[in-house]
Amino acid sequence: MTRSRARLARRHAAERRFRLACQGAVMIALACLAFLVATIAVDGVTGFVRTTVALPVDLTHLPVDARTLTGRSANLALTGAGLERSVDAAATRAFGSDGPTLLGDGAWLTVRDAVRRHPDLLARPFVIHVPVTSAIDIAYKHGTGSGPVLARMQQLKPALDSEFDRDFFTSSDATDPTRAGIWGALKGSLLTIAVTLLLATPIGVAAAVYLEEFARPSRWTGLIEVSINNLAAVPSIIFGLLGLALFLGTLGMPRSAPLVGGLTLALMTLPVIVITARGAIRQVPPSLREAAMGVGASPVQLVFHHVLPLAAPGILTGAIIGGARALGETAPLLLIGMRAFIAAAPDGLTRPATALPVQIFLWSDQVDGGFVENTSAAIIVLLLLLLVLNGGAVYWRARAERRS
Repeated sequence: MTRSRARLARRHAAERRFRLACQGAVMIALACLAFLVATIAVDGVTGFVRTTVALPVDLTHLPVDARTLTGRSANLALTGAGLERSVDAAATRAFGSDGPTLLGDGAWLTVRDAVRRHPDLLARPFVIHVPVTSAIDIAYKHGTGSGPVLARMQQLKPALDSEFDRDFFTSSDATDPTRAGIWGALKGSLLTIAVTLLLATPIGVAAAVYLEEFARPSRWTGLIEVSINNLAAVPSIIFGLLGLALFLGTLGMPRSAPLVGGLTLALMTLPVIVITARGAIRQVPPSLREAAMGVGASPVQLVFHHVLPLAAPGILTGAIIGGARALGETAPLLLIGMRAFIAAAPDGLTRPATALPVQIFLWSDQVDGGFVENTSAAIIVLLLLLLVLNGGAVYWRARAERRS
């Protein structure tokens, strides 16, 4: 009895140690995740805020009729009338001879947009908040920078203010970090992922249905299954090389286009969707198939009326997770040319574009400190998109399971 109690105590102690080891592993994983999120958040949250300076502007001397500021010609009229020079002159009057160098490249564009919205500003002096340079912005938000920059920032501090940077979400890439935004890259990513899912999902589901429901076990089907499993483990850069050779080299499709990016990522996502769809189809009870066949259902009716509705939650989850993986890919898109400097959002599937992961990669290679904040802010946006996609996969799977 004493011996059995000792063995029981040792077994319980071993179970407690194993449970503590598992809890420790979870805590380590959570600590690493918290460190990653905190590191990105420290730099990224300030990327959604920009520093502005109050600039007194007088445009009453511009030879522009306020009644003509309509349509696309308004920008040309204001530019031709010397608006940019007038803004530089206003900065010189307000802040001294180096005033124009303290303003961001988009300062005069902010004034232009304000005048377009309110043409009456041409008839009177006004004060407007315009973005400052990246160096002043970082010095104001973090208190870091060279001595002259910090000294100049202290002189300007009474006129400085912070505001939410809406332009970060509505503008595209730029050489000045105060003007750079993610809209062009985000739109390119959405177009690319749309092409990816529209191609990979139906083809992947059809392949899974054939392999599970119609194909007879043979050496060829076994070879196909092994090939699909191997393709799912191939590094993404290999698919980028395939897309470069096939779509750009052989077919001559436009470089840096969302269509080519979507086709390339569809090749990478297809094996994942096939594998997850086959797993979902296998989970359909055999008794359901036997019952359907027993009442006279054809194989096609069995698939469309019984198997696919029950397997839909797993198939949908696989498609969304595959799309989320494709959304975060960078290497294949770099190889097909989606790393070019694109200053405008794409207006079609064949127009030059970049993607959000590629934009993050390009910004991380910049030496200007302002791009560090932009990089972290873009990473936060990308992580939120991935969180929404994966959360949507869980939600739709649970909803489909309740319906079925």
